[in-house]
Amino acid sequence: MRERWFYIQLVHLLGFLPGNLSYYRLAFQPKSIASGTDAKHSINNERLEYLGDAVLDAIVAYYLFKLFPEGDEGFLTKVRSRIVKRKTLDSLAHQLEIPSMISNGILPGNASKHLYGNTLEALIGAIFLDRGFRKARKFFRKRIMSRHIDLAQLVRKDPDYKSRIIEWAQKNRVEVVFESTEEHSSKEKTPAFVSTILLNGKKRGTGRGSAKKEAEQRAAREALASISEPSVWQ
Repeated sequence: MRERWFYIQLVHLLGFLPGNLSYYRLAFQPKSIASGTDAKHSINNERLEYLGDAVLDAIVAYYLFKLFPEGDEGFLTKVRSRIVKRKTLDSLAHQLEIPSMISNGILPGNASKHLYGNTLEALIGAIFLDRGFRKARKFFRKRIMSRHIDLAQLVRKDPDYKSRIIEWAQKNRVEVVFESTEEHSSKEKTPAFVSTILLNGKKRGTGRGSAKKEAEQRAAREALASISEPSVWQ
């Protein structure tokens, strides 16, 4: 009875029929659940969690890389870290009703602080082993990203102007392009950078700075000031 219930819940969670069910059974077997008389040597999902952690990082990195073509490494890294941090994964696991699928038998005082988030990572690892990277990526996009993550809110937490203009452009389907040039002057020992931001091909901001990032930030700030909906950024 339990086996049938688990299979039905799993199909509902995944949105597709699993192939090798043993991977998924293992994914929902935390270390804190005793197996036999010796919990220390029990079969558990730690290895799947390790694999799923790496796969999830790659999935989120790929997703953000494609979604934000103008996002620099710093921006992409910060947004990715907000999605895959333990607190977020724990919350996502609860929204996906993962706790109800974990077997009974968690040893008192032995449960991991991030038991459910770790199980979600193990599930990603199981999908990867069973159906490959593309299926794991699709599961993340359709079952997690589109339903349970407010990407605009995550991006808006970032105080820098470039992140904000990129998020605004993505939300409003506006093409955003930064064009930066390096200027040399005989009066200045170090070169200066001038950055121009184009929204749908139209110049909306220009910035100047001693570094490229500084120039881009100033150009993005000017572009944001020109947008007719400043309340979005309050």
